[in-house]
Amino acid sequence: MKSTSRKIFITGGTGFVGVNLSRYLLEKNQQVIVTGMSKGHPLSGQPNFQYVSADTSQKGKWQDLIPEADVIINLAGRNIFHFWTQAYKNQIYESRIHTTRNLVDALPNETDILFLSASAAGYYGSQADQLLTEEREPGKDFLAKVCVDWEKEAFEAQQKGARVVSMRFGVVMGKDGGALKKMIPAYKLFAGGPLGNGRQWFPWIHIQDLMAAVSFIIEKSEINGPVNFTAPGTIQNHTFSKALGRALKKPSFFKTPGFMIRLLMGELGEAFLASQRVIPRKLEKHGFSFIYPDIDAALSTL
Repeated sequence: MKSTSRKIFITGGTGFVGVNLSRYLLEKNQQVIVTGMSKGHPLSGQPNFQYVSADTSQKGKWQDLIPEADVIINLAGRNIFHFWTQAYKNQIYESRIHTTRNLVDALPNETDILFLSASAAGYYGSQADQLLTEEREPGKDFLAKVCVDWEKEAFEAQQKGARVVSMRFGVVMGKDGGALKKMIPAYKLFAGGPLGNGRQWFPWIHIQDLMAAVSFIIEKSEINGPVNFTAPGTIQNHTFSKALGRALKKPSFFKTPGFMIRLLMGELGEAFLASQRVIPRKLEKHGFSFIYPDIDAALSTL
């Protein structure tokens, strides 16, 4: 069935997920407006595509485009893969909170816009072997607090009539970017392997499934609230390491001790060692079918 053409507004659209998602939506004959901090965008010049360079954590003319949209996809926020000084933690937090608040402020009253706002599996903190559905309580660490407050700002859009979905992303697997771009060099140098003891659960999703899930939610008006964007094939970190080693035909036995990760990365290291056994209960309940439900199939394409 051919999807309806909509006007889709994306913040944070110059990142790995944003560029891939914009291309995917254009191929589905959607009109796409993207904002980002870069001067240009790789898709500039394509039909039905508009790029607006703007800092969405600040109010500005970019907000005038919001009332025209049918769908808002909010991906903006400072990259967490950076050493966490207190100043940088403030940037991680404020870039997400202020952008989301500015988007909600720009929504017209009594709107029927769909507001899809990014969040993360980090919402749950580290919860050992617990199965984490969308109903589970949040964690108490820094990333969990960011996600809780980020989602709270997004759900304010419900007061204006919007349908709101918070997308709790696992680690995104895709070509030429995302988590793999940071992981593969170590494996190619024969230094890849589990982090810490490797028993922590590792939530992940293939970029193709992430994009398909966004499209699925756009069409399924009954889906709202938090949604786990993670593959149903839950795995531990040591299983992921072996799978990546197999895909690259490289060894994956080089363990990085937890104390070393904490020493080198500080508080960010704790996030790498967190255990999140997240399952996509809501997507599966509504009939979403994953293209890549298991890690070997996913990595073989990448």
